[in-house]
Order: sequence, then C-alpha cells, then structure tokens
Amino acid sequence: MSILSDTPTVEAVPVGHDGVRVEIEERRAASVPGGVGLLAAVASLVIGIGIIIAGSASGLVLVVGLLFIAMFAVLLSSLVIVQPGQTKVVQFFGRYVGTVRRPGMSMVVPFSNRHNVSVRVRNFETNRLKVNDADGSPVEIAAIVVWQVADTSKATYAVDNYVDFVSVQAESALRHTATTHPYDGSESGGTSLRGSTDQVANELAHEVAERISLAGVEIIEVRISHLAYAAEVAQAMLRRQQANAVVAARTRIVEGAVGMVELALTKLSEGNIVELDDERKAAMVSNLMVVLCSDQPASPIVNTGSLYTP
Repeated sequence: MSILSDTPTVEAVPVGHDGVRVEIEERRAASVPGGVGLLAAVASLVIGIGIIIAGSASGLVLVVGLLFIAMFAVLLSSLVIVQPGQTKVVQFFGRYVGTVRRPGMSMVVPFSNRHNVSVRVRNFETNRLKVNDADGSPVEIAAIVVWQVADTSKATYAVDNYVDFVSVQAESALRHTATTHPYDGSESGGTSLRGSTDQVANELAHEVAERISLAGVEIIEVRISHLAYAAEVAQAMLRRQQANAVVAARTRIVEGAVGMVELALTKLSEGNIVELDDERKAAMVSNLMVVLCSDQPASPIVNTGSLYTP
C-alpha cells in the first residue's frame, strides 16, 4: 500500500476572526494487557465474597468485602476490546487520554468514555459534478477516492464528522481541478482531463490530501471514474472531435503520399528507367497524389498514345 507521505499540510489562516483550531495529536493510551486486568477483577470478586462469607458479623469486615467487590466493578469497567482494523479513543472527564490501537482486550483508565474509530481503508465515489473546464465547456466528472484515518484524535475532535468532511472536501477539490484543465488538449498540446488522466489524478490526490489533513485523514489513491461532456454540448463536441480526427487522418495520409511520390521519382531517376521532364513529372505527381489520397479505389485509364497527343 503506497500512501502519499509527502502530502503538504494545511496552513490556511481563518478569515474574519482569530479562529482557534483544535490543536491535538494522537498518542498512545496507557494500558495493560486485558488478561491481567481480568484476573485482577476476578480475584477481587472472589476475595470480596470470601471475606463476606468467612468473616464475622462485624461491620468492618463487611465493608472490606464490599470494597473488594467495588474494586471488581472498577476493574471490569476498565476493560476494552479492540477488533482488528479498529481503535479506541479514550476520553476521561472531557480530556483526551490516548488511543488504543492494539487488537484484543486491554485495561485502560476506568469509567472513561471510549469511541470507536476505524482505521481500515475506505473508498467512495463522488457525485457526478457538472463544471466548466479551462476552455469554458461544461463537462461531467466524478472520481473514486481511497482514504484512511491516520490520526484518530484529529478525526474525532478536530472536525464534527470526518466522513462527511472528506466527502465534501473531495468534491470541492475535484471541482477546482476540473476547472484548471481543458477537456481535450489536442489543440493546445498541454495537460488535459481526457489525455492526461494519471497526471490529473495525481494532482487531484495531492489537493484532496491537503484539504483533509486537518481531520487526520490521508489519501491513498484518487482516480477519475467518469468524464464526459455535458448533455447540452455533447453532440457539438462530438462533431468537433470527429472533424479533428478527420483532419489528423488526412494530414497523415498526405504526408505518407508525398513521401511515396518522392521515393518513386527518386527510384526512377536513380535506375535510369525513364527520363521525365518537368511537365511529365508534374503529371505523374498529380496522378499519384490522386490515387494515394483518394477515399475510393482508383480506376486508372491507360494512355497508349503520347502524353501530348492522347
């Protein structure tokens, strides 16, 4: 899995006020293996029940037994179970304590709040957006974004809902990227949405990563999934593409025909096969160009007389 590790961070300054962002970094929560905590809890329960059963009617003994049972409840409340691909963000009395990433059962601060944050790789496809490209032509575009939570603390506390945040910012970046490139760069010869898919996808991935780094999320891959002219201009643009294709094909045919005619004249001259004056060369070139550049098969007429008196 290749992750864009060199993605720049967001350095934008809030506009209109001295806004304060959530300055927080993920750290490891203090924890011990869950087996130790479970054994301690069971031992507290057994000791507490044993003291109450074996003790006298003394109120002090009863209190001690109840304390051990209460300790069992406290230790039991500190146990958390983390599934593979999941994490537990631990919060104690409103303060971020840390994140448990180790799969399995662990014992953390008792009576703390724990939030599940998935660090599995996710993907979604943006809506089909209608935007104007760099040439002003309306196009429809959509992309598939593959992403993953990198900092669970920022994903939990820096934004209200990191899933919605990623979705909205991805569409915003896609719209901006689409407006900076033409749909087809055949005329300008530069980067285009249709002809430079990999380059545009790489640029889009970096822009999305820059926008969502505030939420502790990183981009793994972004790919264009849909690209087409808008319905209102699709037919006109199709005719333009067809015309460009015809011009390009005709240009290629003419270049090849000129080369073949030149080769024919050179071979005839080098082999002393026939002596041609300028007028006969012009006639030969004209006939060959017609035959080579014609859309239809040629139907030659054999002239058995002189070139000047057919």
